[in-house]
Amino acid sequence: MAEVGEVICGLDIGTTKVAAIIGEVTPNGIEILGVGTSPSDGLRQGVVVNIEATTSSIQAAIQEAEQMAAADVQSVFVGIAGGHIRGFNSTGQVSMRSREVEHTDVARVIEQAKAVNIPLDRQIIHTVPLEYIIDGQGQIRDPIGMNGVRMEVRAHVITAAVTSVQNIVKCCNRAGLEVIEVVVEPIASALAVLHADERDLGVVMIDIGGGTTDIAVYHEGSNVFTSVIVMGGHRITQDVAHGLRTSAGEAEALKRKHGCALISMVEDDEGIEVPGVGPRPPRSFKRRFLAEVIEPRVEEIFLLAQQELLASGCAELAASGLVLTGGGAQMDGMLEIAEDIFQMPVRKGVPQAVASDRVLPHLRLAEGGFSAVIADPKFATGVGLVLFGAAHEPLRIEAPRHKSKEDGPGLARRLGAWVREMF
Repeated sequence: MAEVGEVICGLDIGTTKVAAIIGEVTPNGIEILGVGTSPSDGLRQGVVVNIEATTSSIQAAIQEAEQMAAADVQSVFVGIAGGHIRGFNSTGQVSMRSREVEHTDVARVIEQAKAVNIPLDRQIIHTVPLEYIIDGQGQIRDPIGMNGVRMEVRAHVITAAVTSVQNIVKCCNRAGLEVIEVVVEPIASALAVLHADERDLGVVMIDIGGGTTDIAVYHEGSNVFTSVIVMGGHRITQDVAHGLRTSAGEAEALKRKHGCALISMVEDDEGIEVPGVGPRPPRSFKRRFLAEVIEPRVEEIFLLAQQELLASGCAELAASGLVLTGGGAQMDGMLEIAEDIFQMPVRKGVPQAVASDRVLPHLRLAEGGFSAVIADPKFATGVGLVLFGAAHEPLRIEAPRHKSKEDGPGLARRLGAWVREMF
């Protein structure tokens, strides 16, 4: 658990953008000090395909955030997504050395839950306890101090491809950054946009990013299901580029400015101008035609998410409804089409004064700073990474306004990273 005055950086490396967010722990919560973004050219569907391009994007985003925050970032909590992310449930059991549960007992039983056979090309990223059982008594969330002889745990274990994790870490190291922890992006996003009451009652969170769509289900305060669909907003942009015969850049701009995910919400007489490719002149289209291109792909993404939920058996756990976040959640009509497909209440998830944990209610975003800047679904993962870091790790970044970039330790750490990279 971070202490007041500590500074944490979350790094969201996405398919379309890299976002770096720096936050400081204050008595009123996490104050956002700096935000940096950069176009991402080195990832495809959440997986690194170009080390140099990804490294450059990370450096640009970090530099912008550092300048805004007047901080020297040396280490980060970094997010990871992609179709290689897998989740499954596991159990562990230990006999307690004393009659009272201690922290060492909890650590041992979680290690037992992690002791499962997984392929050599995969590694465990998170082990999330769902419930503890002491001498047959279940539904225990915090067993510390309880008496018993035997303790069991049901846990949700999330794994990722080893090479994907290594490539993310390598890009960060080349950018002069130490990776404190790699965090699965759905877990990070959920910290930023879900309320404690929603997580207790049961909720589905869908984060539509550029290359992937992340799904997380929470019930009784715990993450019970995690999945990643290899399709996101970039696929919608490609459809617009092909359907309207324009460049990918112009298609993205048209999608953001005029896009609508539901045809019935568009007036028949609305028109838009579409730039041509190369020297070709611009052409006029009905905005309704743009919606006719977008709606089928959005519907496909939501139907794939629905299939994942139904296959997992977790769909009925979402008693409070669905929270839609990520850059793709900003388009008109997204909430309406999601409500129609999932047949449950849907709201937009925006990072703002949200308690990140029922047990740690003060661990939330504070007013002030750049809180207005990050009140956008596209920053959900980055803000969630900062909250994750504040809840899990001590200070790893020099505090702002107290240390310049030329000071020794920062230079020494970068020099050490360079030596490790070269040899």
